[in-house]
Amino acid sequence: MTTHEITSPEELRDLLGSPMPRALAKERRTLHRRDREWLAASPFCLVATAGADGACDVSPKGDPPGFALVLDDTTVAIPERPGNRRADGYRNILQNPHVGLIFLIPGRTDTLRINGRARLVRDAPWFADMEIKGHRPVLAVEVAVEQIFYHCAKAFLRSELWQPATWRPDALPTRPRLVKEVEAPAESLADLERHYGPDYAKKLYV
Repeated sequence: MTTHEITSPEELRDLLGSPMPRALAKERRTLHRRDREWLAASPFCLVATAGADGACDVSPKGDPPGFALVLDDTTVAIPERPGNRRADGYRNILQNPHVGLIFLIPGRTDTLRINGRARLVRDAPWFADMEIKGHRPVLAVEVAVEQIFYHCAKAFLRSELWQPATWRPDALPTRPRLVKEVEAPAESLADLERHYGPDYAKKLYV
């Protein structure tokens, strides 16, 4: 079977058609009151970055609702929390400041999208507002908004993402078993099960 590659914007437009005027006009550069309310209700976002060589990364960020701090009408900040220390996205930002953010609210089928330019900040007066359970972030991603808009619900409706009847968390092996099989660490399966066991949630901010 022959693969037909799309190689031009014109070919892409001929295939997909033109966007509705409303889809183009919805882009904004400053936060609306409703955007602030959305960010205050969102406990989760995806941060997309790309390095100087074009290598991409998408990193999930999550905390209690409102973790993304609104600094002013054109600036938001996302705190760093303890993780695997790979810092792939952060290293990308040092090379290329352009980022894309998608903020989700559980149960909602639309999303808030923000594109802009980011910088890494190691301290600022507003870090105190990002403390969780007494833990102050060691850095934050500060994003100057260049484009903001709401994205429609079709992907969530097609995937039935928020429909519990479609959930199959046991479709794959548990996290400890996946780590042991795919990453082949030196730890035993029993050690991994202890690591990812009930005490795992107690170490989210340390």
